[in-house]
Amino acid sequence: MKNLVVLHPTMTRQYYVYIMTDRSRTLYVGVTNNLERRVFEHKIESIDGFTKRYRLNQLVYFDAGTSIEGAISTEKVIKWWRRSKKIDLIEQTNPELKDLSEGWYETG
Repeated sequence: MKNLVVLHPTMTRQYYVYIMTDRSRTLYVGVTNNLERRVFEHKIESIDGFTKRYRLNQLVYFDAGTSIEGAISTEKVIKWWRRSKKIDLIEQTNPELKDLSEGWYETG
């Protein structure tokens, strides 16, 4: 069978709510089951849309959980927040708004 993924019974899937930004601090809130892959897609601008249009390539916040429903629900809540509340959330764990994915990928 092609593309069959078998999880070990003790393995739990992770789902992530994340926030991307750029130098001008435009914010994008997303959800994924593979944070490294999804951030890489944003960085190389491989998918058309908001993050490609505005070149949002810095990961400034993420939170992991085991429920896709919970992740989607959290994403929807955060998307409706005012910008100031999103910035407050980011600054709780990343006060300097550094790119949390720095060093994840090889360059050169």
